[in-house]
Amino acid sequence: MNKQSAIGFALIGIILLLFSWYNTKQFEKRRAAQLAQDSIARVEAAKYAEEMAEAEAARFEADTTGGQAEAQMYKTQSLNAMAFDGGEEVVYLENDNIKVGFTTHGGQIDEVLIKKYFKHDSSALYLVPKGASKFDVELDAGQYINSTDFNYSVVSATADNVTMRLYVDDDSYIEHVYTLIPDSYDVGFDMHFVAMDSIIPRSSSMCKFNWTLDMPRLEKGYTNERNYSAVGFRYTGADKIKQIQLRKDSGRETLAGSASWVAFKQQFFSAILYSTDGFSGGDVAVKTYPESDPEQRLFAAGADLTVEYGAKSADFTRSFEWNFTPNHYPVLKGYDRAYDKLLPLGGWLTGSICKYVIIPVFNWLSKYFSSYGLIILLLTILIKLVISPLTIKSYESSAKMKVLQPEIEKINAKYSKEADAMKKQQATMDLYKKSGVSMFGGCLPVLLQFPILYAMFRFFPSSFELRQQGFLWANDLSTYDSILNFGFKIPMYGDHVSLFALLMGVTMFIYSKMTASATAAQNQQMPGMQFMTVWLMPIFMVLLCNNFSAGLSYYYMLSNLITIAQNWVIRKWFVSEEKLKAQIARKTAEAKAPKKSKFAQRLEEAYKMQQQQQKRK
Repeated sequence: MNKQSAIGFALIGIILLLFSWYNTKQFEKRRAAQLAQDSIARVEAAKYAEEMAEAEAARFEADTTGGQAEAQMYKTQSLNAMAFDGGEEVVYLENDNIKVGFTTHGGQIDEVLIKKYFKHDSSALYLVPKGASKFDVELDAGQYINSTDFNYSVVSATADNVTMRLYVDDDSYIEHVYTLIPDSYDVGFDMHFVAMDSIIPRSSSMCKFNWTLDMPRLEKGYTNERNYSAVGFRYTGADKIKQIQLRKDSGRETLAGSASWVAFKQQFFSAILYSTDGFSGGDVAVKTYPESDPEQRLFAAGADLTVEYGAKSADFTRSFEWNFTPNHYPVLKGYDRAYDKLLPLGGWLTGSICKYVIIPVFNWLSKYFSSYGLIILLLTILIKLVISPLTIKSYESSAKMKVLQPEIEKINAKYSKEADAMKKQQATMDLYKKSGVSMFGGCLPVLLQFPILYAMFRFFPSSFELRQQGFLWANDLSTYDSILNFGFKIPMYGDHVSLFALLMGVTMFIYSKMTASATAAQNQQMPGMQFMTVWLMPIFMVLLCNNFSAGLSYYYMLSNLITIAQNWVIRKWFVSEEKLKAQIARKTAEAKAPKKSKFAQRLEEAYKMQQQQQKRK
């Protein structure tokens, strides 16, 4: 790696540090706000607990007095009957993709099995394990009632439809109608209100949804799975979405407008609730479980959502849809609801590279090759061919700097005193101008390649295509490959050895060593930079990638190997140092006295002022 490339990476590092500092400041602000919200929540929770205790005491008193007080729990006999009588019944609907269980307790979804995929240990993949989800509807029916306090009755059940009913009185009821959409991961959900216009007070214009879910762990690497999971929602009509990432232990967001959907997203699967008319407000929150959680849960997510009735009549319906979908870009994109923005593909630049270049090429190669290791190899070769002009330009600039190095050493010897630093810099710039060599000629090509490298960094860990796809010793390219498990954790490294990450570090070291040898004279002036590029960066990358996707480490390893081969080919057939030497000598001889730039003029004036000050002393 030449000096210009090192400067480029140093600039990138500075940008990342500034970005990290900014995020830390924002996190502290959000944390302060969260503490205030948590204090309010604790007060409300205590109040709610007291109310529940009083209600439980009243219910116990009713039981001990022969049920005389039971009729007073709710205003109608129908509600009391459905609250205290009847057992739970579960109805199942399934298609080729999912199997969904619906319980009469609250008229809600009880469990969801994704049929075509499995957990990392090859067991059945329940995106919603039995009892892990709670969906409660709170509404005013002359008094506030919650759907999860009642046992609905099954009115009808077919191969793709189940209807459950909660009677408020003999003529008024609420239906939950679930329809399994064929060849999909989707369940239509209609809330049908019949003769409820006389029950719901005129002053009541909305009901509330409370949805909570304990998302299970489905992948091998806890840290990686957690880092790529989130809770998100989309404001109606907005281009972007809001997300709470799980890199922190908990978070909360308030809906500041109408939202069309809310998603609880695991690394490769999502549970999404979509509203045809939108949710008018609410809150979403998430809290992660520790890696040691005995029930193997990843996070607990919750959403309190407000649903407007709109025009109430004797018979009206509000429509929703549940989506229990893989986070596969073509599948998410096919909904045309901005679900694809749940994928962490980066900002507009890296996201565009992923969506319009990498993913289409990856999917095109998948049509002809079944081995994803081979597909990554071919994709890497194609990328290297596309950016080869930049690679040649960078190598040529490095070679020119090497050719000029003897002249630069003469200038350094001539102006060896510290007082001559400005004059040395001016003479060096004049040399570059005469010879037609740019100081930043090697830096710019590296910076132009960086978005592609970062796009690949974003693509591989979120690539559903790589999930449980094996190659060589790696059983799953979407998570880390392990050839040795320690049984204990090493800080910043992990509890295992990833061979692909180790090989990536070795190839990076070899490439950096070769580059440092080719620019040895330059590196003598910056021994610290040489240590960073040859030793520190490979070690840092091994530590970073040990817990990352094996596919990502494999790609970086291939990229290093191909770059080494490219440099050999360029040196042998494309860039001749002897020809560059003659070309630079000819340009230098033919060059007229260069016209001084404004920067050079200012530099010369500063040097003169410095000399005058020294004479006065």
